[in-house]
Amino acid sequence: MSKKRNCYFRLLGYVKPYWFRLTVGLLAGIMVGSSLFATLVMIPQMLNTVETSSRITPVDETPAHDELQALKADPQLGKMLQKAQSTAETYHLPYHVDGTVIKIHWPTEYSFDVISEDGRVAWQLFGIYATVFVLFWACKATAHYINGYFTRWVGIRSVADLRNELFTKLTARSLKFYGRVDSGELISRCSTDTAALETAVTHSVEDLTNAPLQVAGCLAAIFVACREFNSYMLLVIFGVTFPLLLIPISVLGRKIRKLYRKSYAYNANIVSRMREVFFGIKVVKAYHTEEYENLRFKKEVKNYCRKVTKGTRMQMLVSPATELVMVMAMAGFLVYSYTQGVTLTQLAALVAPALMMHRPLKDISKVVSLLQQSMAAAERVFEMLDADEILPEKADPVRIEKLEQGIELEHVVFKYDDKTIIDDVSFSIPRGHVVAVVGETGSGKSTIANLIARFYDVTGGRITIDGHDVRDCSIDSLRKLIGVVNQDPVLFNESIRDNIAYGSPDATMDDIINAAKLANAHNFIVNGAHPEGYDTEVGENGFKLSGGEKQRVTIARAILRNPPVLILDEATSALDNVTEKLVQDALDHAMKDRTVFVIAHRLSTIEHADRIIVLEHGRIAESGTHQELLALDGIYRRLHRSRNK
Repeated sequence: MSKKRNCYFRLLGYVKPYWFRLTVGLLAGIMVGSSLFATLVMIPQMLNTVETSSRITPVDETPAHDELQALKADPQLGKMLQKAQSTAETYHLPYHVDGTVIKIHWPTEYSFDVISEDGRVAWQLFGIYATVFVLFWACKATAHYINGYFTRWVGIRSVADLRNELFTKLTARSLKFYGRVDSGELISRCSTDTAALETAVTHSVEDLTNAPLQVAGCLAAIFVACREFNSYMLLVIFGVTFPLLLIPISVLGRKIRKLYRKSYAYNANIVSRMREVFFGIKVVKAYHTEEYENLRFKKEVKNYCRKVTKGTRMQMLVSPATELVMVMAMAGFLVYSYTQGVTLTQLAALVAPALMMHRPLKDISKVVSLLQQSMAAAERVFEMLDADEILPEKADPVRIEKLEQGIELEHVVFKYDDKTIIDDVSFSIPRGHVVAVVGETGSGKSTIANLIARFYDVTGGRITIDGHDVRDCSIDSLRKLIGVVNQDPVLFNESIRDNIAYGSPDATMDDIINAAKLANAHNFIVNGAHPEGYDTEVGENGFKLSGGEKQRVTIARAILRNPPVLILDEATSALDNVTEKLVQDALDHAMKDRTVFVIAHRLSTIEHADRIIVLEHGRIAESGTHQELLALDGIYRRLHRSRNK
């Protein structure tokens, strides 16, 4: 229960910045209820006017315009005129009543006798009632529009803020978090869950600031009528039946919440399957597993549909159940009214508000089911927001603007899920030097690169830059200090120009072209193979470019950013010899006058490194220059022979 309440209060926190619009919507909701109350109070008065017309003449065969006879014929008419005069005096309305004559002072002088020559109540009086009734209803309609617009606006913006915060928090998570959580699950919570939350909240806020006030207006009209006719049976019946309305709302609401929470989890599985299949579509085609993937996808969809269908069934039960209780109450009251000889006017005064209450009560029951649905989505969103896997940053971090001395690894240890990946590794990368690391797959080469860039934090020991522990440095300045070129180039579905300028928003077109030239990318961009040149959209993950072209674009991106430290993570391992030569030349340009840490697969690319470190099972096995390591006749020499055959 506390968890549910916490979700409600957290959602209200996102509404708080928009309190003014919400207040306007709430005031409009109050006006809706007030206008509805006024129109309901007028209904019996209009019907009473009709009944008065049918009673005046037959009572006494005297001229109908004799006001004394008219008032004797229908004392109710006298009460109505007295009430009209009292209302005019209380609210300073522009008319007054003189006997049976009503004199109007605005917008023009006009008077009429309430009793017409044919013995009926004057049409002007009935017309006034009808006009006022329409004005009240127009006020209700206008207020309903204002209430709906402002409250839905607040709901949309509140959930948009929540979605933005969720995305911001997710991008701040460490790589360890992304290694643990499926990306399809993240997409589902950012899109499907927040979309469900938006739909529920926008409608719920509107109905919560509207429907209860309409119910209050209807109940107030019923109370006025009961007091007028000294009959409180309808209020008694409502008092008995109203608790019955809470039973289906409460019981079904809990089931709805559980079912929709499960349905959102199944929807996340659907998104995950789609992402994996589309990302690996070449493998699916190569192994001809389309039918297999179709069957797996259909199974996930079937599970999702089953839960959504059950949830929908529960939602659809709420409204009929509340309707049935309302109809039972109304039927009981009608039977009672019949036995007591209630008049048409009295019946209308009591039944009309009860009938008008039906719609807002349905809206309230709908709100309950929507809130349960939204809470299921909100719990999943808040779980992701509360995941505490963000790299910590000191309150007053050190900002490193440039590299003065170098990078130092001191007895570094790193464990992942209790498995030791790096064990007591120490070495330095002096400023302006090129240090390379080699080793078999799984020896920990990429892990060291990730630790230097602080994508992860060390488990033991420390890494320093110019003597400052990277954990004490601001993440922003650290990221600007270090550029990374990975083995698998990552491009966004934007133009080549935008991909090169990614992370360098102030770069000019000349800067972009110069970086592309240094990366050996300019020629393939403008030689006609890509007709739109730098404006060419590269497709998802650079689908329209070859492997070598993608790699050179990412190198151009690193050159444009001009970081003093460059990390090259097997940047040429997946390329053919011709392309490798182009990329290696680009890397040579990128490495010029920089401090470089290279992870190498092809040892020929690091022969001129100032220092080469050989890793084995997470520990440093050998260290030295290319010639020194060959002379040792150890692991490096063995790797050199095997990779140059």
